[in-house]
Amino acid sequence: MVEESEYLFILETNGILIDRDYAEALSRFHKLHVRVSLKGASEEEFSILTGALPTGFSRQLQALEHLLAQGVSVHPALMVSFSTRESIGRLREEMRRIDPSLERELEEEYVLPYPHVVERLKEAGLKPTQAYD
Repeated sequence: MVEESEYLFILETNGILIDRDYAEALSRFHKLHVRVSLKGASEEEFSILTGALPTGFSRQLQALEHLLAQGVSVHPALMVSFSTRESIGRLREEMRRIDPSLERELEEEYVLPYPHVVERLKEAGLKPTQAYD
């Protein structure tokens, strides 16, 4: 149905499950764009935000590499509200190393402090360093 549609389909993912085979399967779709929503700008931030092992962070970056290698339209996004300037800088360097287009197209997001979001962050013990008011 994606290919038959007049619309572009945007797949949003953290990328953790996208290996070479998955990227190859996605490459068959020409009306597809993948937005890889990075959880943190470093292994440490990834682990704090997700509760997962820090090594999972690199799987997100590998997903970007696999998608690019297969010619899939892709761009990264990062919730910068929980990242340091230093970690964002290091991530930008890594993006340039993978492919300069990733660094140029990195979409920065900021947490919006809706009441339910504030409550969930409080429950998780997280406090954004930057947010819209």
